[in-house]
Amino acid sequence: MKLAEVLIKPLLTEKANLLQEKRRTYSFRVARQANKLEIKKAVEDFYGVNVEDVKTSVVPGKSKSRMTKAGAIKGMKPAYKKAYVTVADGESIDLYANI
Repeated sequence: MKLAEVLIKPLLTEKANLLQEKRRTYSFRVARQANKLEIKKAVEDFYGVNVEDVKTSVVPGKSKSRMTKAGAIKGMKPAYKKAYVTVADGESIDLYANI
């Protein structure tokens, strides 16, 4: 897998901001096929930091439904993979530079 395909986007939520401030841990949405070694190499190459730890989790898809004139339509949102990346002491990633 190419390193450009591993990281999809950073997750910018309240929980992610709290982890950045307290533990130097950054959250990313990553490709489902990516493993921890590929995620570590991609973050180190793109952001120029030393990665200490990578934790991953797969978020299951949610079922969604809505009412229309023809009746209820049911479907699923896709599952995705998250990565929590902890960087070395004294380093940080500026996620808001590209906004």
